[in-house]
Amino acid sequence: MSSVRIDKWLWAARFFKTRALASRACGLGRIHSNGQPAKPAREVRIGDMLQVINEGGDFQIEVLLLSEVRAPRRLPKLSTAKPTPAASSA
Repeated sequence: MSSVRIDKWLWAARFFKTRALASRACGLGRIHSNGQPAKPAREVRIGDMLQVINEGGDFQIEVLLLSEVRAPRRLPKLSTAKPTPAASSA
């Protein structure tokens, strides 16, 4: 697998509770991939940098692994996530 739809990946990496919520966030412009607004069908590859804005805050994410299957919480992370400076100062 060389790429995965961004809505599937965001759900599998547990940034959203459902794939529908991940898709809606893309449609509302809350997801950016490598600096570009991302539609739900955009492909994500290892090494991509994502910006995710959700209820938990504003995060900069580096994609480390690809998965279309929702990972159990105890498995290794699919990404590294850091709060952006704007989110951490609020």
